[in-house]
Amino acid sequence: MKALTLRWYKLRQSAWLKPRNSVIAIPYLWLLLFFLVPFVIVLKISFAEAQIAIPPYTDLVTFANDQLSINLNLGNFVWLFNDDLYLSAYLSSIRIALVSTLICLLLGYPMALAISRAPASSRNVLLLLVILPSWTSFLIRIYAWIGILKPNGYINNALMGMGIIDQPIVMLHTDFAVYVGIVYAYLPFMILPLYANMMKLDHSLVEASSDLGASPITTLFKVIIPLTKAGIIAGCMLVFIPAVGEFVIPELLGGPETLMIGKILWEEFFNNRDWPVASAVAIIMLALLILPIMWFDRYQNKQMEEQS
Repeated sequence: MKALTLRWYKLRQSAWLKPRNSVIAIPYLWLLLFFLVPFVIVLKISFAEAQIAIPPYTDLVTFANDQLSINLNLGNFVWLFNDDLYLSAYLSSIRIALVSTLICLLLGYPMALAISRAPASSRNVLLLLVILPSWTSFLIRIYAWIGILKPNGYINNALMGMGIIDQPIVMLHTDFAVYVGIVYAYLPFMILPLYANMMKLDHSLVEASSDLGASPITTLFKVIIPLTKAGIIAGCMLVFIPAVGEFVIPELLGGPETLMIGKILWEEFFNNRDWPVASAVAIIMLALLILPIMWFDRYQNKQMEEQS
């Protein structure tokens, strides 16, 4: 019994069973299960060859005639770089995501600033109004925009009823509708980090700027925006990254000429059943998204070092 107690005591003293390390291990375990393992599987498939079978790709490692063979097929990646369709899809996705992020920032920044300066009694209500649409299904919310943007939808009927236009404006199944859908869906992801950052803003600096004679515009650009740079970067990352790989919004609101990498992934996986090419598309898309994530992480670390 004494030996068992002693062993248990030594086990508790080991590094992994210390409370601090156990808490840190949970997010690492989460990343391992839901990011690293799926990533390795997709990476493995990207080096395989398509075949008509279940699963629809060849094995990377084969053992036959007492010989172990590793077959790495780089043709999928070469195919992507030689086909203009994929390059156009990547560029179009980045363009749509960048423009959508910029529109979200232009709309979200004044909204977050207004909420942070609102009386404390109404601040929670305003935040609830921002979050409330997210409580309903994402798919239903995007479907609702079809009824608003279609030729006989609410916008065209209102404009024709007021005599502003004679013919319905084509809005649905265009890039404009895609921008509207992405901005509508991801605007809360821009507002919330901006609001959190603005609540930490030292308002005495804003008052000092006004006392020294700076106009509100000068105070905004010389004091408020530099001090909320971390919130701007966080909001832009939260909007840009999911917008690049968006599939539902361009599929429902976009037209046949709306080219985004999420649609290409869907077509390769489910229509063409070319899993290796689809996996290669996903790997390159992930590589493109890692760059801004690494930059944001570096910026955060630098800011923490300056604060400490």
